[in-house]
Amino acid sequence: MLKIRKSLYLKKAGRFLSILVGLELIAVSVSMFFAPHKIAAGGATGIAILVKELLNVQMPLTLLVFNIFMWILTMIFLDKAQAAKITFGSIVLPIFLAVTPNTQVIQDALLSDIIGSILFGLGLSIIYRMGSSAGGTTVPPMILNKYFHIRNANSLFVIDGIVCLGNILVSGWEQFFLAILSVGISTIVLNYVQTGLDKKLVVYIMSENKLEEIKAKLTAQMAIGSTVFDVRGGHSNQPKEMLMLVADTQSYGSILDIIYDIDQNAFILTDSIAEVHNGSF
Repeated sequence: MLKIRKSLYLKKAGRFLSILVGLELIAVSVSMFFAPHKIAAGGATGIAILVKELLNVQMPLTLLVFNIFMWILTMIFLDKAQAAKITFGSIVLPIFLAVTPNTQVIQDALLSDIIGSILFGLGLSIIYRMGSSAGGTTVPPMILNKYFHIRNANSLFVIDGIVCLGNILVSGWEQFFLAILSVGISTIVLNYVQTGLDKKLVVYIMSENKLEEIKAKLTAQMAIGSTVFDVRGGHSNQPKEMLMLVADTQSYGSILDIIYDIDQNAFILTDSIAEVHNGSF
């Protein structure tokens, strides 16, 4: 019992530290890479950069006020569970932004934009992975989705686009295009890390009369476990068997060689998968 409690405490502590690391990565990307070059790359932090350039209001203050307003909207239009989810990040991120030096680390704006975008996407992915949120502009899409059934991704894209357009009025066209590039890079990093770095392939195989031989050879030569499904042909309406296996991308070529050595007419369907937990490959 004591060991279980200790394990739970360690897990919670690890989750808490991971969220802190994610928030600090966002703060670093904004303070050291975006803000020095006046790049407002979407989101609440982008709004904070625009306000700083227009009204000379410090970014942490703008972000805190904006996040509090979003928290209030969450309590009114969503629920307490969603509000609780964004509370920690909404408060801590402005604090981290305040204590992180607002220093220009890289003079080249393009390089600074790329590195900042990678850090920003990595920070967001860590936070989302831990089931938390930094609040900000993620709140309006949730409200729009609840009441008007507008997809979160679509409304968030529009909001980020409006913030990026603000660069034209405040800083110029160069910052606008850098902001668009930043949103793209951050999204790629976020999606890539969120869905796992160690991607696998799922392969479905059907053969008229040599499926058992294919399965046996794959097991013997590749040490790959597999699952057999009972299926039915859509045209013939006849019962068939389909073999499913999960493998590393490096093994895919060898798997195809083994299959086609046995049956040149085998039907093979392959798709990429984000993560695999447990099992053997």
